[in-house]
Amino acid sequence: MPSLSRSRAGVAPGVAWFAGHRATGVVEHADLRVRPDALTTPGWWALVGEFEGRVDAWRFAHVQDDAGRAPGPWHGPARDTWRSSLDRDAYLAAVRRVREHVREGVVYQANLCRVLSAPLPRTDGREPDARALAGRLLAGNPAPYAGGVHVPGGLDVPPAWVVTASPELFLRVQDGVVTSGPIKGTAATVDGLTSKDRAENVMITDLVRNDLHRVCLPGTVRVTELLGTQEHPGLVHLVSTVAGDLAPGVRDAPDALAQVLAATYPPGSVSGAPKSSALRVITDLEPVPRGPYCGLVGWAHVAADGGLTAELAVGIRTFWWADEVLRFGTGAGITWGSDAAREWDETELKAARLVGLASR
Repeated sequence: MPSLSRSRAGVAPGVAWFAGHRATGVVEHADLRVRPDALTTPGWWALVGEFEGRVDAWRFAHVQDDAGRAPGPWHGPARDTWRSSLDRDAYLAAVRRVREHVREGVVYQANLCRVLSAPLPRTDGREPDARALAGRLLAGNPAPYAGGVHVPGGLDVPPAWVVTASPELFLRVQDGVVTSGPIKGTAATVDGLTSKDRAENVMITDLVRNDLHRVCLPGTVRVTELLGTQEHPGLVHLVSTVAGDLAPGVRDAPDALAQVLAATYPPGSVSGAPKSSALRVITDLEPVPRGPYCGLVGWAHVAADGGLTAELAVGIRTFWWADEVLRFGTGAGITWGSDAAREWDETELKAARLVGLASR
């Protein structure tokens, strides 16, 4: 990717890394809710979206291959300092409440999450080294959509501190085609996947099809893989793939990515079905905001001719730091067939390896 021109306002500190590239120097920021057509400016952008709706984009001055740079040491929180926004009893009670909503016909499925947090103060006035945590995760838990964004606080642009080891593709936009790879169904081994997992995956795949139909040419939305298995360190997922050809009015619009996000955000795999009802259930049952967890993390490149390429991951297996606290989210999809204790165990399985790597 080429380097970008320097903006008149100068270059602010910041770094982002995705897909084998490292970007440095922030030249522009945009809140896509306020400036949906911001990505008409050619260049390389890093994006972080909060589950609750805000999506920020930072344009970087320089982009190069991310190779040969050894990260510094990571100094994480102590293992015994992590706390959960929902303890086991509260989570089990919330699972039972979701099942009541299913019985009442409010939802078919809702993703129920909790946020783990641990104090992590600055050292000598410096923020924790996000790249160091990324290096720790890369060594111990490599992931297809690993990456991160670190824009320090105290600047003229909003800060960001997000490190992801996400296994899940939320959206890829390339050559006028949009692709999504929803994950539903998790177990320690392939043999542990159940009929409940498969039914849940089919349900969410259909939801994603419906979302993409809102911005794609009629008849072009297709499921290219259904119920595929994907193995990661310590667990296995069921993954389906859905793709569609963007309608010309979307593909050629200056706010093309914003239109796609308006049709699909937040990701269906981490909200539920029907999505609008699931979001209301989530708001009622989860005591803290998810923030970047279950939102999006990724990048977009706008060519000089306006062509758009983007790859956005669902913000799962994701750490974020703010207010001297490191956070990590974990959750499970709840259906009528859910067993509350097993769903809690699934959240533990998803968190154990990553939190262990981030701790000392």
